[in-house]
Amino acid sequence: MVEPVTVVAFPGVQSLDVTGPWEVLAGANRYRTTRDEPPAYRLRLAGATAQVVSESGLALTVDALGEPVSGGTLVVPGGRSAAAEDEHDDLVAWLRQCRPTRLLSVCSGAFLCARAGLLRGHRVVTHWSLSRELGRRFTDLTVDHDALYVHDREVWTSGGVTAGIDLALAVVAADHGTRVAQEIARWLVMFLHRPGAQAQFSGPVWRERATERRVAAAQRAIDADPAAAHRVDDLAAQLAMSPRHFQRLFVRETGLTVGRYLTELRLETAKRLLVQSDLGLGAVAARAGFGSAESLRRVFGERLGTTPGEYRTRFSIN
Repeated sequence: MVEPVTVVAFPGVQSLDVTGPWEVLAGANRYRTTRDEPPAYRLRLAGATAQVVSESGLALTVDALGEPVSGGTLVVPGGRSAAAEDEHDDLVAWLRQCRPTRLLSVCSGAFLCARAGLLRGHRVVTHWSLSRELGRRFTDLTVDHDALYVHDREVWTSGGVTAGIDLALAVVAADHGTRVAQEIARWLVMFLHRPGAQAQFSGPVWRERATERRVAAAQRAIDADPAAAHRVDDLAAQLAMSPRHFQRLFVRETGLTVGRYLTELRLETAKRLLVQSDLGLGAVAARAGFGSAESLRRVFGERLGTTPGEYRTRFSIN
């Protein structure tokens, strides 16, 4: 049975949010038709006007939105204007009436979907730079601030730009098997496929950088030596602050407690060491601050749904 897929577009849309998933789904059609099988998806690009100009200036010819989607797959891409509170009201009103069997949100498209009430009660992800804003503005959903993409029941959401391709590959794999998705990935000359739990960015570079000089100093100290203890009391004492005041400032400046920041940094450090070195698991755990290989395995299982060895095999650049 051919799955109807409606991809929406709007002025200022991120073109790769549209074309990335589109090419993946069209690739599934090519795979099947070359084997004398019916196409997998019936693709349709729709918008409020006959032509939509993306934020990069690429002009897209689209069908009219028409009747709200009922059944099938609905794909909502993002763009800088998608996160605005007062733009694309007509599209949001149309989305509010949609009842797709499956919803795919790419990047900041999550804001349009959230405004339309389509993400209520779901765990979702968006572009890392907008993640906390999404959580602040929409309290009826749960934001995963780290994942590349998230699948929660009928709702699939992804992080920024190229993550939409990973999301679409995961959808194809769910619909038609990993072999089909692998073949599409080969055509697109990309790796199949980054797991959804993989962080959108590696290392501490992407994390919120403190502007308050004392918190910034603590942040630099933690980044420089993730294996150190970095107890809140000790950090606060070094900065002549009370532990409570220091913790409050750290959360305000970075969005994370010291403990959570340190855990995230240690995980990213371990991931980097696994793919960029041939150190044993014990040495990786020690340098990253996890203490033992067993602790490292436990964190990888809980946070990434994989083992350090499997992660190294998948992503190693040696």
